[in-house]
Amino acid sequence: MTESAELELTVVMPCLNEADTLETCITKAQRAMDEHGIAGEVIVADNGSEDGSIEIAERLGARVVHVRARGYGNALMGGISEARGRFVIMGDADDSYDFLEIPRFVEKLREGYDLVQGCRLPWAGGTVLAGAMPFLHRWLGNPVLTLLVRRMFRAPINDVYCGMRGFTKKFYDRMALRCTGMEFATEMILKASLYGESIAEIPITLHPDGRKAHAPHLRTFRDGWRTLRFFLLYSPRWLFLVPGCLLIAAGALGYGLALPQSVVGGVRFGAHTLLVASLSVLLGYQSILFAILAKTFAVTEGLVPEDARLKRFYELLNLERGLALGGGALVAGLALLGTATWSWSQVSFADLDYAQTMRWVIPGVTLVALGFQTVLWSFFASILGMARR
Repeated sequence: MTESAELELTVVMPCLNEADTLETCITKAQRAMDEHGIAGEVIVADNGSEDGSIEIAERLGARVVHVRARGYGNALMGGISEARGRFVIMGDADDSYDFLEIPRFVEKLREGYDLVQGCRLPWAGGTVLAGAMPFLHRWLGNPVLTLLVRRMFRAPINDVYCGMRGFTKKFYDRMALRCTGMEFATEMILKASLYGESIAEIPITLHPDGRKAHAPHLRTFRDGWRTLRFFLLYSPRWLFLVPGCLLIAAGALGYGLALPQSVVGGVRFGAHTLLVASLSVLLGYQSILFAILAKTFAVTEGLVPEDARLKRFYELLNLERGLALGGGALVAGLALLGTATWSWSQVSFADLDYAQTMRWVIPGVTLVALGFQTVLWSFFASILGMARR
């Protein structure tokens, strides 16, 4: 065994009953390192195998790290935490990735890249052998989800699901990854992109899964949804802010038509339009407040880097200004409701012309709700921001 101080690379393979293919993967990794003079080791991060995988790894000289907590992310985190190499390359132990390609990853890492991502898809230079990837994964799931991660997080990658990648141990420590399931690999890409780490991508070949004893662990629709859900949870902008702005815009349009009782194409927009427009404004405003709170929490917890725009926003709108703004909306809303009440008193609290009075009541109720939400939000945002001061 090479001394720890001399190790350049650790290859980590998560393992759960991979006896069919584990020996092939380990021997390929060891051969690649031997033939190219790479001082390294192979770690098998075992997640509870009962099919002889542990014995195979030990017989071949790989170091077995036992990870009791189940999950793809847990297995990898357990293995990487024990890595002695300056660089780490991770890849599944199902023989779908060719570990003879290890030197190409090491070459890029030596050039100074923090993360070197493999790409299996043909339009970015990769190769998918016949039977290696299900039709839906290749032509729908992977391309669509990769497009989303490129658009939402500006990630410079073309294959979001590729599990073979290399990175520096220092990079991994900086990322402080948290996901214990299959989202682990996606989280690494998102955080690397958000934090501006240097990312390279190299084309690789995907081979058919070599396991015979059990089916692949991936589930098309379950894992696709989990990835999309993770994207949204990691992006308050797309989950809350964009929908909120669209709802407020729709509400403002409704107000613009309903307050003057406009007639467009023979359709008169009145009190009912005003009510629906107010609902749209309230939902949109609440969604925007959620966006700001979620972003504040994410920054405070280190999930995403500091955002200069968020910092400027809080400099402009502190607790006192938020309370003043919310209080002003409350007073304005109560004034409109008071006007409607005064009109009601003028007819001895009898029936009113609802088409007219609702044009006072609906905006009044809306302003009161917006003001109250703003007051609550101001306090809550200040609580979340205490850790940043």
